[in-house]
Amino acid sequence: MYATLNFSTDEDSNLSSTDIQFTHRPVKVSIITVLGVMITLGNIAVLMVIASSVAGWSRNSRYFLLSLTAADSAFGLLVMPLNLWVSLVKDYSEGPDALCHVVAFCNATVYSTCMYTLATISLERYIAVFYPLKYSSLMPRKRTLVLIAFAWCFPSILLLPISFPGGIIEVHFSTASLVCNPSYYTNVGYSLTLMFLIFLPCSIIMTCANLSLWCAAKRQRLKLRKYDRGRRSRRDIASRVLVPVMTAYYTCWTPCMAAMIYNAISGSSVPEWMEFAAVWLPTSNGFLNCIFYFWINRSFRRKFRLVFQRLSLSLCPGLANTLGCCTNPQTQFLSGILDNNNSVHERSSSVSSTCTLLTLAEDYRI
Repeated sequence: MYATLNFSTDEDSNLSSTDIQFTHRPVKVSIITVLGVMITLGNIAVLMVIASSVAGWSRNSRYFLLSLTAADSAFGLLVMPLNLWVSLVKDYSEGPDALCHVVAFCNATVYSTCMYTLATISLERYIAVFYPLKYSSLMPRKRTLVLIAFAWCFPSILLLPISFPGGIIEVHFSTASLVCNPSYYTNVGYSLTLMFLIFLPCSIIMTCANLSLWCAAKRQRLKLRKYDRGRRSRRDIASRVLVPVMTAYYTCWTPCMAAMIYNAISGSSVPEWMEFAAVWLPTSNGFLNCIFYFWINRSFRRKFRLVFQRLSLSLCPGLANTLGCCTNPQTQFLSGILDNNNSVHERSSSVSSTCTLLTLAEDYRI
């Protein structure tokens, strides 16, 4: 009798916990939807600009940044809609199914591709800054495309076991995070393998490359200050770009990896809202990348204004005339120059990669 009573109490406790999660579901769905809209709109704006030529950006830089934009866009266009759709159609009384396995595979692949893409961008920057004369031989177009293909294909191959129902990785739908989650605790070795082949290598490459760039920019800034004491103090571009990039990366991705390792080792999940934050924080990195990699760049902002003016002129000429967009012949002439200057500004080393160093010396005169 005591055992029966105890079992009933545990069941009531589980039911009440589930009911609480369902009461929080509208709030979670709203947060996910707003985040998805922000990511999608931000990356659409980025895609409109870098699909054409941008002053001072090399072809390789555009390839890598297009890859990053595609990976970030997948958060808003693939990951979020799939998981929200599963949360609406799935019968929560059922166990894992083939649909959840496919969705979990898509989630893990997009997350891993984003990390690998960030690592390849950091590597390209490092080569462009420290080996500018060898950049053409170290980063030809073919090798650039191979790196991008690796960032997209290798994670999908590595994570393929997640997509098979009844395989080595079990998958369940979490009502706490509204995501189809792999049960990593069923195979701790595979979970640790993912950790050492995805998160750690990408983190090491990004940290070492960006730290080296930051130190080089710092030394360059000190030299310029030494030989140009009478001039105004220059902004610390390295701190404005590299530090926020790395801070956002570790803030968004570390909780997710920590929760995964905790689940794999302990066999239990973290508290509800902690799991929700840990799972969805990496998607917010898709919106922050738009700010740190694009909007800080002056050439990108200038080109975005021109693209927006042209779009406004084509869609709503009356509004464009009211706002005075593209009505000045000089503005149109300048727009044409900026659109066709890719051949002038195209160079072997990426200016978007070297802006951290060169911007510090924009006003310097020998």
